[in-house]
This record gives sequence, structure tokens and C-alpha cells, in this order.
Amino acid sequence: MTILPSPPAFDPALVSRAFEVAGRLANDAADVIIATAGRGAHPEPTESPFDWVTDTGRTLERHTRRVLADEFPGIPVFGEEFDAAPATGAEHRAATPGSARFRWSVDPVDGTANYAAGLPWCAYSLAMLDEHGPVVGVVADPYRAQIHAAARGRGMRANGRPVRLSEQRETRAGIVCTELTKNGPWRGMDRFISNAASAQVGVRLLGSPALAITQVALGHAVAAVLDSYQEWDVAGALLLATESGATVLDRCGRPAALPPDGLLVAAPGAATEVHDWWRQATTGC
Repeated sequence: MTILPSPPAFDPALVSRAFEVAGRLANDAADVIIATAGRGAHPEPTESPFDWVTDTGRTLERHTRRVLADEFPGIPVFGEEFDAAPATGAEHRAATPGSARFRWSVDPVDGTANYAAGLPWCAYSLAMLDEHGPVVGVVADPYRAQIHAAARGRGMRANGRPVRLSEQRETRAGIVCTELTKNGPWRGMDRFISNAASAQVGVRLLGSPALAITQVALGHAVAAVLDSYQEWDVAGALLLATESGATVLDRCGRPAALPPDGLLVAAPGAATEVHDWWRQATTGC
């Protein structure tokens, strides 16, 4: 398998400060989400429940932007709630040539429908990225009182505890996570689920891309397959996964820090098998 080249070194003091500030923001967001979830809010008739903005999401993103602007002036922030033209990772890199070496990407409530219904499966996700992908990433899992954090080359931690996946992982009797697109099931999803079932693997759709990937990083799921997403949905969790030892592949099975269109995150030893199920279920890559 092709190995990604090592990114160039960066200022360790900047990364340490970004790691600390991101963790603080994740803790703040977790408190707000727990305090406000499940209050019966519903999307307007003109709003899609799969692409919905809540007052909590706006408030958390404003707070995140204010803090980051104070702490890291000159580093742009992209977020789900206030960027009118969201883009995937590759499009973000093309959209801001030369504007700054780094950028922040935030999803204040990943899993909005779950949050509004009071279902205990949503997250706050924040990442600092450079041209090579995520440098610092945090994912807050409020309902389990967990802050998952990672910095490139420094490993992943869950509430301060180091997390590292074992080298081998059998897929049988495991769980693979995926998510619907905004328009429903992705093309080939039914066959992918059938392929996994034939291998005695269950597939779960839980409503938060960030938490889906985080389950792989924690060793709870053998893989996560996402057919579409925005950068802020996945950037923080992808760094958790790579720093815990998981494999990240694009749609064609190539290693990528932040695939621009379709991704597979898998435990060591599971990536090839799960990618085969995905490849067989779709045409082309």
C-alpha cells in the first residue's frame, strides 16, 4: 500500500496552543449541547432536516470564531453555519490560495437532527488544517462526557488517555458505520450493506459523521464509509483516526489525509476487505 509522505515540520508552540484552545472550546460546546438538547425544535417547512441550522449551532460557531480570532489572528475559520458556500477539503484548499498557511474548520453540532430530538448521538468537531490535512483535531462527545483530541505526530487521547489501535482486527462480528447523504441512501449503499452482512458484519447509520469516524479511532467499529461530507464534518475525527493508527483511504483505495470525495476509515488489517465491499457496490472510483 502506498504510504503518504511525511508533512514538513511546523512550529510546536503553535500546535500546542492550538491543541489547548481547541480542547477548551470542545469542553464549552459539550456543556452547551447537554444543557440545550431535546427541546422540541423542528426545521421550518422550507428547511431540510438533514441540512438544518439551529440557534445552538449558530451560538457555538459564533463563540468558536470569536475565540479563534482572538487567539490566532490571521488564520481563517470555516464553519457549517455561516459559510454560505461550503466546500469539501480539496475545494477549500483551492478557495483560499495563499491566504494563510493554516485554517480552522468547525461543525458546532454534528448530528443536528439527533440533537434536536434529544437522541444521545451528536458532537462538536473542530480542526486546524494546513495544505497537508488536519494538524489539530478535537471531537466532543457530550453524552458520554468524552473529549477526543489529537495533534499530528503526537497521538490521540480520550479525556487525556492515550489511544492506540492494535495491529490486527478481524472484521467478523464487527460494526461498520456509514451515513445517508442529504438526498437519502448513497448509490450502491444497499449492496454495500449486503456485502458486509455476507461477511457477518453489521452496518449502522447513527447520524453523525464525526462520531462515526471516532468509533473507528476508539476501536469500537472496524470501519466507517462516508460517500459524501463537508470538511468540517470529518476533519477533526480523521486526525483522531490516523493518530490512533487507523487507515484512511479515498474512494479508489489510495491513502489520503483528507479525501476530497468519499472516504474509508478502517482499523489496521480491515481496510482492504471493507474497501472491496465498497468497490463492489459502486461503479468506478
